[in-house]
Amino acid sequence: MTGEPDPEDTMPAPYARIACFIDEDPASAAVRAEAVALRAQSPGELHLVHIASTPWPLYGDMYGVTYPLEEALAAAREWITDQAAQIPGSVPVLLEGWAPGAACAYLRREGIDLAVAAAHRGRVERALLGGFAGYIAYHAPCAVLLVRPAPEGG
Repeated sequence: MTGEPDPEDTMPAPYARIACFIDEDPASAAVRAEAVALRAQSPGELHLVHIASTPWPLYGDMYGVTYPLEEALAAAREWITDQAAQIPGSVPVLLEGWAPGAACAYLRREGIDLAVAAAHRGRVERALLGGFAGYIAYHAPCAVLLVRPAPEGG
């Protein structure tokens, strides 16, 4: 007996496929760090997921409201690709649509084992926009880890 664990006796990694939901909010840094730390504990896939929600119109004219949707999607695609380039082996994913629904559909379709997301909206934002974290906590087909941002000022 060498004192080292037998590889056949070790538990398999509980999360072979992790989806980390990020955006350009500062709270995403903590979410990303948590997902990377979990992924470092065992082999598997880390999906960095950004959801491009249907944007509010930016400008209008006398004929109606227009929005450069393709430009917004191209910018979002470039952003998530840049984020994934900073984490070797991660997979960049860009989804479109209503964020909570798109997230849960992705988790189900890809067989994700763990979703990591931020829990940081204030009361007013939740009342107006709904709670992404709350929705996926109840509707995701997998385990969900919600990461709170560090308190302001410390």
